[in-house]
Amino acid sequence: MSRLPRDRIRGSLLGGAVGDALGAPIEFDSLAEIRARFGAEGLLEPAPAFGRLGAITDDSQMTLFTAEGLILAAGDPAFAGRSGMVRSVHRAYLRWLRTQGERSAHPTFDRTDEGWLLGVAALHSRRDPGHTCLSALRAPRMGSAAQPLNQSKGCGGLMRIAPAGLARWIGDPFAAGSEIAAITHGHPTGFLAAGFQALAIREAAAGTPLRSACEEALEELRRHPGHQECAAAVGRAVSLSVEKRGQASPEDVESLGQGWVAEEALAIALFSALAAPDFESALRLAVNHGGDSDSTGAVAGNLLGASLGEAAIPARWLAPLELRCEIERLAEQLGDGDPGAPPK
Repeated sequence: MSRLPRDRIRGSLLGGAVGDALGAPIEFDSLAEIRARFGAEGLLEPAPAFGRLGAITDDSQMTLFTAEGLILAAGDPAFAGRSGMVRSVHRAYLRWLRTQGERSAHPTFDRTDEGWLLGVAALHSRRDPGHTCLSALRAPRMGSAAQPLNQSKGCGGLMRIAPAGLARWIGDPFAAGSEIAAITHGHPTGFLAAGFQALAIREAAAGTPLRSACEEALEELRRHPGHQECAAAVGRAVSLSVEKRGQASPEDVESLGQGWVAEEALAIALFSALAAPDFESALRLAVNHGGDSDSTGAVAGNLLGASLGEAAIPARWLAPLELRCEIERLAEQLGDGDPGAPPK
């Protein structure tokens, strides 16, 4: 396939990290608590989390390791094909697990030291990692859709999947996204939502208007067994975005759920991205609700960044972003297909 525009790849990765950082300070707060802290309009600008402004969470950490796994697979014949690529990403997740101070019973755990992210000191920081991701990666085997480790449909597979839509050498981002998510999340809703997200990102980054990109991804989603729950949530979000275009409220967002499970996180992100007039308004909408605010912000930011490009992200939100240089380097590697090159 032809290369995706560089500004769309950077926009998606940076946009997701910015949304993650925006939602991080309010992830566990109710809407009433958010308004009590920040005023009637809720959180409008980045606030400190984990002791600093612009701090990312496990969502962005795992997204970076997803990207690294894909990049390394592209340059190593031992990881040829989609199954090899998924194994490479699993190895990358075992490296992420190491940064969290955890160990895995998987037989390759002590031999997964390739890549350069493991040497980034700032990634060795625990940022409220999801229990399902941790428990699945501790397991002695890799999870898959055919042999799931659990029946979780949490949003932990969805929130890290953007690189599967951005890596130019992946021919079927829906399948790749689904299989990568199934490493940790075994319920069809948990991994099919990730497939939808990866395909929507690919189409948006290639220039398809975001609403049309979502329609194409929904058409593909409906071809897969177990799609009903996720497809229904997407349908509700798209319909509500038409009704509330330009006048959406946090209460509208909360009508779609809290975002802890994949179909709700995807629905909130889609609704916010489609109903709001610009990147800034959309991310504010995506995070100001009682629920998983960092994940819904990250998913919305990935979508909008792919659709609008890096220039749409407010510079004042990018300025304090943690690990911005590392995120930009991985975006360049995804765009260039430069396997394994270390950051300069």
